Amino acid sequence: MTLRPITLLAAPLFALLCASAMASDGGMEPAVADIAHRWAAITYHTQASGQEAAFKALAETADQLASSAPNDPQPKVWQAIVLSSYAKANGGLGALSAVRKARDLLLDAEALEPTTLGGSIYTSLGSLYAKVPGWPIGFGDKDKARHYLDTALTINPEGIDAHYFYASLLADQGNFSDAAAHLKQALAAPPRPGREDADAGRRDEAQALLDSIRQDHGDTLAAR
Repeated sequence: MTLRPITLLAAPLFALLCASAMASDGGMEPAVADIAHRWAAITYHTQASGQEAAFKALAETADQLASSAPNDPQPKVWQAIVLSSYAKANGGLGALSAVRKARDLLLDAEALEPTTLGGSIYTSLGSLYAKVPGWPIGFGDKDKARHYLDTALTINPEGIDAHYFYASLLADQGNFSDAAAHLKQALAAPPRPGREDADAGRRDEAQALLDSIRQDHGDTLAAR
């Protein structure tokens, strides 16, 4: 992807921000599931050069769905996920407003039904707070990220996404042994019926991060 001139700001903001967390299985409504499948197709099978436009279009669809059902938390969660992905693909100053809106949508969804979609609200919030820079640039906060990811794993202890994003946070903080443990749990997570596309993509990401940790920090892992 060719980044804009403001990449100096954008790169540290979103270099590792990965579309927030995929929603867990468990009662996903058909219209929401369609957005989830389209998200997975863009994330894992669309070239980087085409992702910004694709995510922008999908964000508009998600916004329409969320606006048509203001008391339904599921569309809000997925609008937030798509906006986070759009922010990463955009790579500009507009990414900040997109992730702020994503955070607000997740908090709105939490007020409606905290455990919707198997704790995906908290997985997504944890990812955002982990990857967005802190004050004065953004709202990132590693302690809040850990709190939200802990909550996600309390709701869904086997969640592939929560374990993956927890591992990413721990690796960023230099805790490679615990990161590897969470990645192994992500790889061992049970399949989500109807979510095969998302599971395959997330497993590939988890394996790539685990391989990187093993290559660069094998001595640390062996000492445990």
